[in-house]
Amino acid sequence: MTSETNDSVFAGLDAIDWASLEHAYGPAGDVPDQLRALCGEDREGRGRALHALYGNVFHQGSRYQASAFAVPFLARMAADRSLPGRAEALELLSALAIGYDEAHLPDGVAVAAWRHGIAELRAKGPAEMIAEYDAWVARAADEGERRAREFQRRMFDFDRHLAAYEAELAAYDAVRREVPALAALLADDEPAVRAATCRVLAWFPEEAAATLPHLLDLAAREPVPAVAATALIAAGLLGDAAVVERLRPFLAAQDPAVRWGAAIGLARLGSTGAEAAVDAAVLAELAAAETEEQDGEDLAVPFHDGDLRGYAALALTQVADRYPAEALDAVTTGLALAAGPAAFPVTAAALRLAFGGGRQAALPPFAELDHSQQRLVTTLASLGDDTWCWGNFLEILRGWHIPADRTELRTYAGLPTA
Repeated sequence: MTSETNDSVFAGLDAIDWASLEHAYGPAGDVPDQLRALCGEDREGRGRALHALYGNVFHQGSRYQASAFAVPFLARMAADRSLPGRAEALELLSALAIGYDEAHLPDGVAVAAWRHGIAELRAKGPAEMIAEYDAWVARAADEGERRAREFQRRMFDFDRHLAAYEAELAAYDAVRREVPALAALLADDEPAVRAATCRVLAWFPEEAAATLPHLLDLAAREPVPAVAATALIAAGLLGDAAVVERLRPFLAAQDPAVRWGAAIGLARLGSTGAEAAVDAAVLAELAAAETEEQDGEDLAVPFHDGDLRGYAALALTQVADRYPAEALDAVTTGLALAAGPAAFPVTAAALRLAFGGGRQAALPPFAELDHSQQRLVTTLASLGDDTWCWGNFLEILRGWHIPADRTELRTYAGLPTA
Protein backbone atom coordinates (compact mmCIF):
# COMPACT_ATOMS: atom_id res chain seq x y z
CA MET A 1 0.00 0.00 0.00
CA THR A 2 1.56 3.31 -1.09
CA SER A 3 1.46 6.47 1.00
CA GLU A 4 -0.82 7.99 -1.65
CA THR A 5 -3.27 5.14 -1.17
CA ASN A 6 -3.05 5.54 2.58
CA ASP A 7 -3.80 9.26 2.31
CA SER A 8 -6.73 8.89 -0.09
CA VAL A 9 -8.41 5.84 1.42
CA PHE A 10 -7.89 6.54 5.10
CA ALA A 11 -8.24 10.32 5.25
CA GLY A 12 -10.08 11.09 8.47
CA LEU A 13 -9.80 7.57 9.87
CA ASP A 14 -7.87 8.59 12.97
CA ALA A 15 -10.08 11.62 13.60
CA ILE A 16 -12.93 9.27 14.58
CA ASP A 17 -13.15 8.35 18.25
CA TRP A 18 -13.51 4.63 17.53
CA ALA A 19 -13.16 3.65 21.19
CA SER A 20 -16.38 5.52 21.95
CA LEU A 21 -18.27 3.52 19.32
CA GLU A 22 -19.64 0.04 19.88
CA HIS A 23 -19.40 -3.07 17.74
CA ALA A 24 -20.42 -6.65 18.49
CA TYR A 25 -17.71 -7.16 21.11
CA GLY A 26 -17.60 -3.75 22.76
CA PRO A 27 -15.52 -0.64 21.96
CA ALA A 28 -14.54 -0.45 18.28
CA GLY A 29 -10.94 0.66 18.79
CA ASP A 30 -9.67 -2.31 16.75
CA VAL A 31 -11.58 -1.37 13.58
CA PRO A 32 -9.00 1.13 12.15
CA ASP A 33 -6.21 -1.47 12.14
CA GLN A 34 -8.55 -4.00 10.54
CA LEU A 35 -9.49 -1.54 7.80
CA ARG A 36 -5.82 -0.79 7.14
CA ALA A 37 -5.01 -4.50 7.01
CA LEU A 38 -7.57 -4.92 4.22
CA CYS A 39 -5.22 -2.88 2.01
CA GLY A 40 -2.12 -4.82 2.94
CA GLU A 41 0.05 -6.86 0.60
CA ASP A 42 -0.32 -10.07 2.62
CA ARG A 43 -3.28 -12.04 1.28
CA GLU A 44 -3.72 -14.09 4.44
CA GLY A 45 -3.60 -10.94 6.52
CA ARG A 46 -6.30 -9.38 4.37
CA GLY A 47 -8.44 -12.48 4.87
CA ARG A 48 -8.05 -12.33 8.64
CA ALA A 49 -8.92 -8.63 8.66
CA LEU A 50 -12.02 -9.19 6.54
CA HIS A 51 -13.14 -12.02 8.82
CA ALA A 52 -12.60 -9.83 11.88
CA LEU A 53 -14.54 -6.95 10.38
CA TYR A 54 -17.49 -9.16 9.53
CA GLY A 55 -17.48 -10.41 13.11
CA ASN A 56 -17.24 -6.92 14.59
CA VAL A 57 -19.45 -4.65 12.47
CA PHE A 58 -21.70 -7.30 10.88
CA HIS A 59 -22.01 -9.96 13.54
CA GLN A 60 -24.52 -12.59 12.34
CA GLY A 61 -26.31 -9.93 10.33
CA SER A 62 -26.45 -7.26 13.05
CA ARG A 63 -25.07 -3.77 12.64
CA TYR A 64 -23.73 -1.51 15.36
CA GLN A 65 -22.70 2.09 16.03
CA ALA A 66 -19.33 1.53 14.37
CA SER A 67 -20.80 -0.06 11.24
CA ALA A 68 -21.82 3.19 9.54
CA PHE A 69 -18.44 4.79 10.31
CA ALA A 70 -16.58 2.00 8.48
CA VAL A 71 -18.58 2.51 5.27
CA PRO A 72 -16.73 5.47 3.66
CA PHE A 73 -13.37 3.73 3.97
CA LEU A 74 -14.69 0.50 2.43
CA ALA A 75 -16.18 2.52 -0.43
CA ARG A 76 -12.84 4.22 -1.08
CA MET A 77 -11.09 0.84 -1.08
CA ALA A 78 -13.54 -0.45 -3.66
CA ALA A 79 -12.90 2.58 -5.88
CA ASP A 80 -9.08 2.44 -5.69
CA ARG A 81 -7.97 0.28 -8.62
CA SER A 82 -4.50 -0.18 -7.12
CA LEU A 83 -5.90 -2.23 -4.25
CA PRO A 84 -6.72 -5.96 -4.07
CA GLY A 85 -9.96 -7.37 -2.71
CA ARG A 86 -12.22 -4.63 -4.03
CA ALA A 87 -15.12 -7.00 -4.76
CA GLU A 88 -14.92 -8.23 -1.16
CA ALA A 89 -15.17 -4.63 0.07
CA LEU A 90 -18.30 -4.19 -2.03
CA GLU A 91 -19.78 -7.40 -0.65
CA LEU A 92 -19.25 -6.12 2.89
CA LEU A 93 -20.91 -2.83 1.91
CA SER A 94 -23.97 -4.76 0.71
CA ALA A 95 -24.06 -6.67 3.98
CA LEU A 96 -23.79 -3.50 6.05
CA ALA A 97 -26.57 -1.88 4.03
CA ILE A 98 -29.24 -4.56 4.20
CA GLY A 99 -28.03 -7.57 6.19
CA TYR A 100 -28.59 -10.92 4.47
CA ASP A 101 -30.23 -10.30 1.12
CA GLU A 102 -32.57 -13.29 1.49
CA ALA A 103 -34.58 -11.11 3.90
CA HIS A 104 -35.34 -8.68 1.06
CA LEU A 105 -35.78 -11.05 -1.87
CA PRO A 106 -37.60 -11.41 -4.16
CA ASP A 107 -39.28 -8.01 -3.70
CA GLY A 108 -36.35 -5.71 -2.97
CA VAL A 109 -35.80 -3.28 -0.11
CA ALA A 110 -39.02 -1.70 1.16
CA VAL A 111 -37.13 1.29 2.44
CA ALA A 112 -40.14 3.56 2.92
CA ALA A 113 -41.77 1.00 5.21
CA TRP A 114 -38.44 0.51 6.98
CA ARG A 115 -38.11 4.23 7.71
CA HIS A 116 -41.75 4.46 8.78
CA GLY A 117 -41.40 1.51 11.13
CA ILE A 118 -38.46 3.07 12.98
CA ALA A 119 -40.22 6.42 13.23
CA GLU A 120 -43.29 4.66 14.61
CA LEU A 121 -41.19 2.77 17.16
CA ARG A 122 -39.58 6.01 18.37
CA ALA A 123 -43.01 7.63 18.71
CA LYS A 124 -44.49 4.76 20.73
CA GLY A 125 -41.95 4.66 23.50
CA PRO A 126 -41.36 1.81 25.97
CA ALA A 127 -44.68 1.94 27.83
CA GLU A 128 -46.81 1.53 24.71
CA MET A 129 -44.57 -1.25 23.39
CA ILE A 130 -44.84 -3.17 26.67
CA ALA A 131 -48.62 -2.80 26.54
CA GLU A 132 -48.63 -4.21 23.01
CA TYR A 133 -46.51 -7.16 24.17
CA ASP A 134 -48.94 -7.82 27.04
CA ALA A 135 -51.87 -7.87 24.63
CA TRP A 136 -49.92 -10.20 22.31
CA VAL A 137 -49.24 -12.59 25.18
CA ALA A 138 -52.94 -12.57 26.11
CA ARG A 139 -53.88 -13.64 22.56
CA ALA A 140 -51.79 -16.83 22.73
CA ALA A 141 -53.68 -19.87 21.45
CA ASP A 142 -52.45 -22.27 24.13
CA GLU A 143 -50.26 -22.54 27.20
CA GLY A 144 -47.11 -23.43 25.28
CA GLU A 145 -47.47 -20.46 22.98
CA ARG A 146 -48.24 -18.21 25.96
CA ARG A 147 -45.01 -19.23 27.72
CA ALA A 148 -42.99 -18.61 24.58
CA ARG A 149 -44.53 -15.18 24.16
CA GLU A 150 -44.01 -14.32 27.83
CA PHE A 151 -40.33 -15.16 27.43
CA GLN A 152 -40.04 -12.75 24.50
CA ARG A 153 -41.88 -10.08 26.45
CA ARG A 154 -39.50 -10.45 29.42
CA MET A 155 -36.47 -10.23 27.12
CA PHE A 156 -37.69 -7.09 25.36
CA ASP A 157 -35.54 -4.01 26.06
CA PHE A 158 -36.93 -0.93 24.31
CA ASP A 159 -33.73 1.12 24.27
CA ARG A 160 -31.60 -1.74 23.00
CA HIS A 161 -34.25 -2.66 20.43
CA LEU A 162 -34.45 0.90 19.10
CA ALA A 163 -30.67 1.29 19.08
CA ALA A 164 -30.30 -1.85 16.99
CA TYR A 165 -32.85 -0.66 14.43
CA GLU A 166 -31.24 2.78 14.27
CA ALA A 167 -27.79 1.26 13.74
CA GLU A 168 -29.13 -0.78 10.83
CA LEU A 169 -30.71 2.24 9.18
CA ALA A 170 -27.61 4.37 9.82
CA ALA A 171 -25.45 1.79 8.05
CA TYR A 172 -27.93 1.66 5.17
CA ASP A 173 -27.90 5.44 4.78
CA ALA A 174 -24.11 5.53 5.03
CA VAL A 175 -23.86 3.18 2.03
CA ARG A 176 -26.56 5.17 0.24
CA ARG A 177 -24.37 8.28 0.47
CA GLU A 178 -21.65 6.38 -1.39
CA VAL A 179 -23.93 5.27 -4.25
CA PRO A 180 -23.00 8.08 -6.70
CA ALA A 181 -19.30 7.23 -6.40
CA LEU A 182 -19.87 3.47 -6.44
CA ALA A 183 -21.97 3.66 -9.61
CA ALA A 184 -18.81 4.52 -11.54
CA LEU A 185 -17.54 1.00 -10.80
CA LEU A 186 -20.06 -0.40 -13.28
CA ALA A 187 -17.37 0.46 -15.84
CA ASP A 188 -14.56 -1.22 -13.87
CA ASP A 189 -12.13 -3.57 -15.60
CA GLU A 190 -12.79 -6.43 -13.16
CA PRO A 191 -15.97 -8.48 -13.79
CA ALA A 192 -16.26 -9.36 -10.09
CA VAL A 193 -16.24 -5.66 -9.19
CA ARG A 194 -18.90 -4.90 -11.80
CA ALA A 195 -21.12 -7.71 -10.48
CA ALA A 196 -20.66 -6.72 -6.84
CA THR A 197 -21.44 -3.10 -7.73
CA CYS A 198 -24.72 -4.14 -9.40
CA ARG A 199 -25.70 -5.93 -6.22
CA VAL A 200 -24.91 -2.93 -4.02
CA LEU A 201 -26.91 -0.55 -6.21
CA ALA A 202 -29.93 -2.89 -6.25
CA TRP A 203 -30.75 -2.09 -2.61
CA PHE A 204 -31.36 1.65 -3.05
CA PRO A 205 -34.69 2.41 -4.73
CA GLU A 206 -34.41 6.03 -3.60
CA GLU A 207 -31.41 6.34 -5.96
CA ALA A 208 -32.97 4.43 -8.87
CA ALA A 209 -33.48 7.47 -11.10
CA ALA A 210 -29.70 7.87 -11.27
CA THR A 211 -28.55 4.22 -11.17
CA LEU A 212 -31.15 2.33 -13.20
CA PRO A 213 -30.09 3.71 -16.63
CA HIS A 214 -26.50 2.66 -15.94
CA LEU A 215 -27.53 -0.85 -14.94
CA LEU A 216 -29.57 -1.26 -18.12
CA ASP A 217 -26.72 0.07 -20.24
CA LEU A 218 -24.31 -2.36 -18.57
CA ALA A 219 -26.62 -5.31 -19.23
CA ALA A 220 -26.73 -4.39 -22.91
CA ARG A 221 -22.96 -4.24 -23.38
CA GLU A 222 -21.67 -6.70 -20.77
CA PRO A 223 -19.68 -9.65 -22.23
CA VAL A 224 -19.61 -11.74 -19.03
CA PRO A 225 -22.93 -13.59 -18.61
CA ALA A 226 -22.94 -13.62 -14.80
CA VAL A 227 -22.39 -9.85 -14.70
CA ALA A 228 -25.11 -9.20 -17.28
CA ALA A 229 -27.53 -11.39 -15.31
CA THR A 230 -26.68 -9.53 -12.12
CA ALA A 231 -27.34 -6.18 -13.80
CA LEU A 232 -30.71 -7.44 -15.07
CA ILE A 233 -31.77 -8.66 -11.63
CA ALA A 234 -30.72 -5.34 -10.09
CA ALA A 235 -32.70 -3.46 -12.72
CA GLY A 236 -35.73 -5.61 -11.97
CA LEU A 237 -35.42 -4.88 -8.24
CA LEU A 238 -35.27 -1.13 -8.85
CA GLY A 239 -37.51 -0.67 -11.87
CA ASP A 240 -41.18 -0.30 -12.67
CA ALA A 241 -43.39 -1.04 -15.68
CA ALA A 242 -41.28 1.23 -17.87
CA VAL A 243 -38.37 -1.23 -17.56
CA VAL A 244 -40.26 -4.28 -18.83
CA GLU A 245 -39.52 -3.75 -22.50
CA ARG A 246 -35.84 -3.17 -21.73
CA LEU A 247 -35.57 -6.56 -20.00
CA ARG A 248 -37.75 -8.66 -22.27
CA PRO A 249 -35.26 -9.02 -25.19
CA PHE A 250 -32.79 -10.73 -22.85
CA LEU A 251 -35.16 -13.72 -22.59
CA ALA A 252 -33.78 -14.67 -26.01
CA ALA A 253 -30.11 -14.35 -25.01
CA GLN A 254 -27.78 -17.17 -25.91
CA ASP A 255 -26.46 -17.70 -22.39
CA PRO A 256 -28.92 -19.28 -19.94
CA ALA A 257 -27.74 -17.18 -16.98
CA VAL A 258 -28.67 -14.01 -18.86
CA ARG A 259 -32.10 -15.42 -19.70
CA TRP A 260 -32.66 -16.43 -16.07
CA GLY A 261 -31.55 -13.01 -14.82
CA ALA A 262 -34.06 -11.35 -17.14
CA ALA A 263 -36.82 -13.73 -16.02
CA ILE A 264 -36.13 -13.06 -12.34
CA GLY A 265 -36.21 -9.32 -12.99
CA LEU A 266 -39.45 -9.56 -14.95
CA ALA A 267 -41.10 -11.72 -12.28
CA ARG A 268 -40.42 -9.04 -9.73
CA LEU A 269 -41.79 -6.34 -12.03
CA GLY A 270 -44.91 -8.43 -12.56
CA SER A 271 -45.41 -8.62 -8.81
CA THR A 272 -45.43 -4.81 -8.66
CA GLY A 273 -48.40 -4.60 -11.01
CA ALA A 274 -46.64 -4.51 -14.38
CA GLU A 275 -48.95 -7.12 -15.90
CA ALA A 276 -47.12 -7.24 -19.22
CA ALA A 277 -43.94 -8.36 -17.46
CA VAL A 278 -44.91 -12.01 -16.99
CA ASP A 279 -45.75 -14.45 -19.75
CA ALA A 280 -45.05 -18.06 -20.64
CA ALA A 281 -41.47 -17.23 -21.65
CA VAL A 282 -40.71 -15.90 -18.17
CA LEU A 283 -42.25 -19.01 -16.59
CA ALA A 284 -40.23 -21.26 -18.89
CA GLU A 285 -36.92 -19.62 -17.99
CA LEU A 286 -37.62 -19.70 -14.26
CA ALA A 287 -38.54 -23.38 -14.57
CA ALA A 288 -35.30 -24.00 -16.46
CA ALA A 289 -33.33 -22.27 -13.70
CA GLU A 290 -34.79 -24.77 -11.23
CA THR A 291 -33.05 -27.59 -13.07
CA GLU A 292 -29.69 -25.85 -13.39
CA GLU A 293 -26.60 -27.45 -11.87
CA GLN A 294 -24.06 -25.39 -9.94
CA ASP A 295 -21.08 -25.67 -12.27
CA GLY A 296 -18.41 -24.20 -10.00
CA GLU A 297 -17.67 -21.16 -12.16
CA ASP A 298 -15.35 -18.61 -10.57
CA LEU A 299 -17.91 -15.83 -10.97
CA ALA A 300 -21.52 -16.48 -10.03
CA VAL A 301 -24.55 -14.23 -9.83
CA PRO A 302 -24.02 -12.88 -6.30
CA PHE A 303 -27.66 -12.45 -5.24
CA HIS A 304 -29.10 -14.98 -2.77
CA ASP A 305 -25.57 -16.10 -1.87
CA GLY A 306 -25.04 -17.33 -5.42
CA ASP A 307 -27.93 -19.80 -5.15
CA LEU A 308 -29.70 -19.26 -8.45
CA ARG A 309 -32.10 -22.19 -7.99
CA GLY A 310 -33.26 -20.84 -4.64
CA TYR A 311 -33.72 -17.35 -6.06
CA ALA A 312 -35.65 -18.69 -9.05
CA ALA A 313 -37.95 -20.54 -6.62
CA LEU A 314 -38.70 -17.24 -4.89
CA ALA A 315 -39.35 -15.64 -8.27
CA LEU A 316 -41.76 -18.43 -9.16
CA THR A 317 -43.90 -17.47 -6.16
CA GLN A 318 -44.26 -14.06 -7.83
CA VAL A 319 -45.83 -15.55 -10.96
CA ALA A 320 -48.07 -18.03 -9.13
CA ASP A 321 -51.17 -15.88 -9.43
CA ARG A 322 -50.99 -16.41 -13.19
CA TYR A 323 -49.40 -19.87 -13.37
CA PRO A 324 -50.18 -21.58 -10.04
CA ALA A 325 -49.87 -25.22 -11.08
CA GLU A 326 -46.87 -24.64 -13.35
CA ALA A 327 -45.02 -22.66 -10.69
CA LEU A 328 -45.49 -25.37 -8.06
CA ASP A 329 -44.47 -28.07 -10.50
CA ALA A 330 -41.26 -26.20 -11.38
CA VAL A 331 -40.31 -25.55 -7.77
CA THR A 332 -40.98 -29.18 -6.82
CA THR A 333 -38.70 -30.26 -9.64
CA GLY A 334 -36.02 -27.95 -8.28
CA LEU A 335 -36.52 -29.30 -4.77
CA ALA A 336 -35.87 -32.84 -5.94
CA LEU A 337 -32.45 -31.66 -7.19
CA ALA A 338 -31.54 -29.62 -4.10
CA ALA A 339 -29.78 -30.79 -0.96
CA GLY A 340 -28.67 -29.39 2.37
CA PRO A 341 -29.06 -25.65 3.01
CA ALA A 342 -29.77 -25.08 -0.69
CA ALA A 343 -33.05 -26.93 -0.17
CA PHE A 344 -34.30 -24.50 2.49
CA PRO A 345 -35.57 -21.63 0.30
CA VAL A 346 -36.90 -24.05 -2.30
CA THR A 347 -38.82 -25.95 0.38
CA ALA A 348 -40.31 -22.75 1.80
CA ALA A 349 -41.33 -21.55 -1.67
CA ALA A 350 -42.85 -24.92 -2.57
CA LEU A 351 -44.91 -25.08 0.62
CA ARG A 352 -46.18 -21.57 0.08
CA LEU A 353 -47.19 -22.43 -3.48
CA ALA A 354 -48.80 -25.72 -2.44
CA PHE A 355 -50.74 -24.59 0.60
CA GLY A 356 -51.22 -20.86 0.14
CA GLY A 357 -50.14 -17.89 2.20
CA GLY A 358 -52.04 -19.00 5.29
CA ARG A 359 -50.55 -22.01 7.04
CA GLN A 360 -53.00 -24.84 7.52
CA ALA A 361 -53.84 -26.07 11.02
CA ALA A 362 -52.97 -29.66 10.07
CA LEU A 363 -52.42 -31.74 6.97
CA PRO A 364 -55.53 -33.48 5.63
CA PRO A 365 -55.28 -37.17 4.74
CA PHE A 366 -52.84 -37.73 1.88
CA ALA A 367 -55.62 -38.92 -0.44
CA GLU A 368 -57.36 -35.54 -0.07
CA LEU A 369 -54.36 -33.61 -1.41
CA ASP A 370 -54.37 -32.73 -5.09
CA HIS A 371 -51.80 -34.24 -7.43
CA SER A 372 -49.31 -31.35 -7.14
CA GLN A 373 -49.51 -31.34 -3.35
CA GLN A 374 -49.00 -35.10 -3.25
CA ARG A 375 -45.97 -34.79 -5.49
CA LEU A 376 -44.48 -32.15 -3.23
CA VAL A 377 -45.01 -34.19 -0.06
CA THR A 378 -43.53 -37.26 -1.76
CA THR A 379 -40.52 -35.19 -2.87
CA LEU A 380 -39.98 -33.87 0.66
CA ALA A 381 -40.18 -37.38 2.09
CA SER A 382 -37.65 -38.59 -0.49
CA LEU A 383 -34.94 -36.01 0.26
CA GLY A 384 -31.74 -37.45 1.68
CA ASP A 385 -29.97 -37.33 5.02
CA ASP A 386 -27.97 -34.29 3.89
CA THR A 387 -31.21 -32.28 4.02
CA TRP A 388 -33.15 -34.01 6.81
CA CYS A 389 -30.22 -33.61 9.22
CA TRP A 390 -30.70 -29.83 9.36
CA GLY A 391 -32.83 -28.29 12.09
CA ASN A 392 -33.56 -25.34 9.76
CA PHE A 393 -35.26 -27.69 7.32
CA LEU A 394 -37.30 -29.32 10.09
CA GLU A 395 -38.45 -25.92 11.35
CA ILE A 396 -39.72 -25.01 7.88
CA LEU A 397 -41.74 -28.23 7.82
CA ARG A 398 -43.14 -27.63 11.32
CA GLY A 399 -44.23 -24.15 10.30
CA TRP A 400 -46.57 -25.77 7.77
CA HIS A 401 -47.59 -28.66 10.06
CA ILE A 402 -45.68 -31.11 7.89
CA PRO A 403 -44.32 -34.07 9.92
CA ALA A 404 -40.73 -33.24 10.84
CA ASP A 405 -39.83 -36.91 11.13
CA ARG A 406 -38.96 -38.50 7.80
CA THR A 407 -40.35 -41.91 8.70
CA GLU A 408 -43.63 -40.32 9.79
CA LEU A 409 -43.84 -38.29 6.59
CA ARG A 410 -43.10 -41.32 4.43
CA THR A 411 -45.78 -43.27 6.25
CA TYR A 412 -48.23 -40.40 5.67
CA ALA A 413 -47.38 -40.41 1.95
CA GLY A 414 -47.65 -44.20 1.67
CA LEU A 415 -43.94 -44.65 0.92
CA PRO A 416 -41.70 -47.45 2.18
CA THR A 417 -40.07 -46.51 5.47
CA ALA A 418 -37.05 -48.83 5.32
